[in-house]
Amino acid sequence: MTVLILTCEQDVTADMVVARLNATGVPVLRLDPADLPGGVQLSGEYVHGGFRGQLSVGGRLVSTSGLRSVWVRRPGVPAARAASASASASSWLTEESSQALYGILRGTAARWMNHPDAAARARHKPWQLHLAQRTGLPVPATLITTLPQAARDFAERFPDLVVKSVSGTHPQDPPEAVPTSRVAPGTDFAAVASGPTLLQHRIAKRADIRLTAVGDRLLAARKAVAADADPDEVDVRFARAGAPWEPVGVPARTAAAVHAYLREARLAYGAFDFVEDADGIWWFLECNQSGQFGFVEIDTGQPISRAIAEWLAQEADV
Repeated sequence: MTVLILTCEQDVTADMVVARLNATGVPVLRLDPADLPGGVQLSGEYVHGGFRGQLSVGGRLVSTSGLRSVWVRRPGVPAARAASASASASSWLTEESSQALYGILRGTAARWMNHPDAAARARHKPWQLHLAQRTGLPVPATLITTLPQAARDFAERFPDLVVKSVSGTHPQDPPEAVPTSRVAPGTDFAAVASGPTLLQHRIAKRADIRLTAVGDRLLAARKAVAADADPDEVDVRFARAGAPWEPVGVPARTAAAVHAYLREARLAYGAFDFVEDADGIWWFLECNQSGQFGFVEIDTGQPISRAIAEWLAQEADV
């Protein structure tokens, strides 16, 4: 039984898991949907009440009935590398290729990390905040708006604000993360009329928390904020290098809430970002359903890649 990994070629985080699977002798097929058609080929036949499907990559042929799990890590857009005569033809080929690949894979008994339908819903930040609140995770006061007056009213109630991207990324090639930034005092907010803006009450943090959930396993790491840190450096991804990430235990109430979040979201993997305030409360910021974990494993030695490999290596339910 084979583990199928859908990701781009330059995904070094996936390399860590592939190495774990190879070490245990579990067959792995790695492909980027961007190479379909071309470097990746597929076929699915429905006849006489049965289904036979195959995937081919680099001359290697794997039956879809032999897939034990599918890890949707960082896949490219289907057919992105295929030559086409026009933009409309390219868009059509992308849709055709996406329907074919994910449609065939949906017909298998393989386990998903994460299922495309669950992952698509889990990407929506407003939905994340709603689910986090409902499952018992503290959530900072948040406003998403295109109304300048609504933003002004919110700023009066919560003078210390940060601004974020609603989607989290800027559509460049490759996409780039948009940093969370503090809102300057006296901001007019007229610009929010140009597009949806996410404003959030800033939590005065003493540490950042990254909690990586793999199935039922929760692996949390803590990065303390330096005493002389610039208060405008609110986004840990873009802050100056400081204290390393260190392993930390997960409070029982937080663990129960995270498990409830994962069950309702139908996620097998999630990278949760929290900030810890002066009282030790972990405030939920977001959950990335395909978030990076390599930097945490390197700093902490936590066996995240091994946990993922073990989950993927489990036999599919029949």
